[in-house]
Amino acid sequence: MGRIISVSNQKGGVGKTTTTINLSAFLAEKGRRVLIIDIDPQANAGYGLGINVEEADNTLYEVLIGEVGIRQAIYKTGIENLFIIPSNIHLSGAQMDLLELEGREYVLKKAVAPIRADFDFIFIDCPPSLGVLTLNSLIAADSVMIPLQCEYYALEGLSQLLRIISMVQENLNRNLKIEGVVLTMYDSRTNLSQQVVSDVREFFKDKVFKSIVPRNVRLSEAPSFGKPIGMYDRHCVGSERYEALAEEVLNNG
Repeated sequence: MGRIISVSNQKGGVGKTTTTINLSAFLAEKGRRVLIIDIDPQANAGYGLGINVEEADNTLYEVLIGEVGIRQAIYKTGIENLFIIPSNIHLSGAQMDLLELEGREYVLKKAVAPIRADFDFIFIDCPPSLGVLTLNSLIAADSVMIPLQCEYYALEGLSQLLRIISMVQENLNRNLKIEGVVLTMYDSRTNLSQQVVSDVREFFKDKVFKSIVPRNVRLSEAPSFGKPIGMYDRHCVGSERYEALAEEVLNNG
């Protein structure tokens, strides 16, 4: 059975999609079958892998509203072993559609069940909110990975996310655990970045991944070329850190 990991933080711009794409690509490169489920209506995971989501016949939206089966919405990427269920802007409308459904929190969990055994890892790229889509992700997942930028206000709102995770653990998904915190946008030249790392490690203890992702121009350029960083610039520091993160995830077993 594949591990399902929700990549979540209600703050925008913290590196959720960057982490999802690049971690998934390196795991696929290491021989694991990996599926990305893009549950963010902005659809950046698809664009970042060179998928033209506007031309996709079936997306997660059609899956969630019951128009198609989930296998009909799985697309190959340009990377062996890496697949994606893309999103598009229509998914924002699915939030309203889901609110009318009984058991709306479990729609994604039920949809994913038939394909779980087909993959070693399933990553769910969440929107920057704590609405019904993110809730579906947390209920479907085995664990939640939290990207956190090493900047001012990094911890702002984190307590709200942790309360939601705790609520889900108590009432909706007792098996949900915290996979770990991924520190992103680190700048070794600033005392602030170093202080954030120290504070986060003090709070989360061993739940913080050792691989810290720095601010890196090549990382920010890669999505516009529709490539993960390992294909865009194999030897940049961003690539090295995400490959190291993939090893950590594998070792977490």
